[in-house]
Amino acid sequence: MKRIMVGLVALLVLGAGGWFGFNLYVQHRATADVEAAFEQVRSGGGKASHGKITFELASRTLTIEDINVEPSQPRLANVKIAKVTAVGLRQPDDARFSADSIEVSGVEVAFTYTEPAKLKANYKIPQISARDFSGPTRADGTSLSGSIVDMYRFMLTQYATVSASSIVVPTVAVNVDAGSGNPGSGDYVYSGLSVQNVNRGKIETAKTDRVTYSLDLAQPGKPARMTGELSGLAAYDFDATAVRAALEQQGSTDDSFHKVYRRVSANSYVVTTAPGVRVQVDGFTFDDIAIRPSKFRPAEIIALVPADGSTPTQAQSRDIMAKVSDFFEGFQIGKVEIGKQTVETPQGRGRLNAVKYDQDRIALEGLVMPLPQGQLKMESFALKSFSAAKLIRWAASLRTPGQPPSPDQMLGLFRVLEGAEIKGVVAPYKNTRQLVTIDTISLNWGQLVGSIPSKANLVVKMVTPTDPANPAQQPLIMAGVDKLAIDLDLGAAWTESSGAFALAPATIDLGNLATAQARLALANVPRGLFTADPAQAMGQAAQVETGAFELSLRDSGVVDLVVAQFSRMQNVSRDAARGAIVEMIRAQGERIAASNLDAKVAVDALAGFVATSGQTLTIKLTPLGKLPLLQLMDVLNNEPIVALAQFRIEASTGL
Repeated sequence: MKRIMVGLVALLVLGAGGWFGFNLYVQHRATADVEAAFEQVRSGGGKASHGKITFELASRTLTIEDINVEPSQPRLANVKIAKVTAVGLRQPDDARFSADSIEVSGVEVAFTYTEPAKLKANYKIPQISARDFSGPTRADGTSLSGSIVDMYRFMLTQYATVSASSIVVPTVAVNVDAGSGNPGSGDYVYSGLSVQNVNRGKIETAKTDRVTYSLDLAQPGKPARMTGELSGLAAYDFDATAVRAALEQQGSTDDSFHKVYRRVSANSYVVTTAPGVRVQVDGFTFDDIAIRPSKFRPAEIIALVPADGSTPTQAQSRDIMAKVSDFFEGFQIGKVEIGKQTVETPQGRGRLNAVKYDQDRIALEGLVMPLPQGQLKMESFALKSFSAAKLIRWAASLRTPGQPPSPDQMLGLFRVLEGAEIKGVVAPYKNTRQLVTIDTISLNWGQLVGSIPSKANLVVKMVTPTDPANPAQQPLIMAGVDKLAIDLDLGAAWTESSGAFALAPATIDLGNLATAQARLALANVPRGLFTADPAQAMGQAAQVETGAFELSLRDSGVVDLVVAQFSRMQNVSRDAARGAIVEMIRAQGERIAASNLDAKVAVDALAGFVATSGQTLTIKLTPLGKLPLLQLMDVLNNEPIVALAQFRIEASTGL
């Protein structure tokens, strides 16, 4: 029995010795692997050190303390970590490891930039927790140039090698120092960061409960601070693949769009600046954000900016704007909606209910803005076929050193948009208490020939007060007309195959005065007429032939207004005034009819139109043969009666 007991004790001693010996071996192996990873940084010229390393075999827990990494490139971050603890550590092969959980505490990250201006940024992260983590045992050994874009590309490359079911960061504090006297210094605090389902460059969901900041906007003698709070920021279905391709140093030839985010959204955003300016946004969403790697090239833009911080030359500015245009051509958003925005200033409170972007149409809805004369309200304002890339290219084309933009360059704006629309505007009229109301102003164009539209349509529906200070409106005011209701619909289109140009519809309704409708046709209109060169346009205009012209005028009060004005001027009764006007028309018609019998029909119709209120006057002119437009205009300027002889005239009146 005694021998058995001695044997058992010996076995326990040997077992304990073996256990501790194996544990020491494993810890030695873990220490060697960690040291090899740190040596990778040292071999690149940087500094890397760590404190105590322990490994507990039973729970496979690795702990590393007091990590300090200083890369050789000055633009890269210096990193300090108080402690890293990995639980459930496994290494399926030499290249990768995994852990049930990783806890990182006491993280400090410092960036220092010296060009073009000195800037320091320090991050403090008390705690980081990751679950079901898997990643490489060593970082990619790719050398870095030190540029921001290169560093970002490097980080995305490393990020594409890891996976985790969740990563949680309770808080991140950031301090930015832009240097004494320079604006931009401030503090940022990120609270409640969480990332779900990270999988080799893809993220299912990333959320931040709150982001707050306070920035120094100081200028010499004008200290100021700006504070902000962004809550509920979230990103869904992020994919870094296309971004990495766009940031590759050799560039990418991939000309197709790849989705980067399915959605980016936030619950609210508040910004306050002194003195007394506060902006609040009730949430936003950006859907289907995609990039085209062949065009999305931020590194090329940065490379064009002077490294010494000097102002770019004219040539450099053009190159930068061209690259920015390419950048926007490589960036695509399917849909944007920004919620109600409120702006509070010492002058009053403004509001915009929404900003929406969908299928190249951008719209502002529900604008309320204080003005010195009162308050402006607008139901909506929209731009059709809006393109930021086209707008920047057009702006860049206007920058010609030593000379103003040419007419053709200015007309290039028609290529940027295809139309604009304003609805539901109510605004104070000058310094009066009266209001201008706009139901609709809509302008659309298309079928560009060069930079000039060959098709357009203008719709205006509005009511404006009459202006006592305008002499031309005095008869209206004296007749008791204090408002003008305007309803305009004007369309024009050119057909290249036939060379026909038509002005139709062309209607204007002046409310309680009159409604006019006109139709004009031109023939043999050449393509070359659509040019910004006046000399070329005049040369091409010689080919244009006059077509039929038709005018319809319905009296809704304008005749009575003219009669009343004539009555006051002649100091006679309205019946006498009406009769006198009719006689003057007939007398003038007799002189015209002496050289053109057809004109008498029009004169009689006009006299009948004035004689009885509320009628509709219709006049139609049809060319008797081919009639060049320039020839007609010349004759009209010199001998209008002779010009009328070139047409068959039809006229009528009716209720």
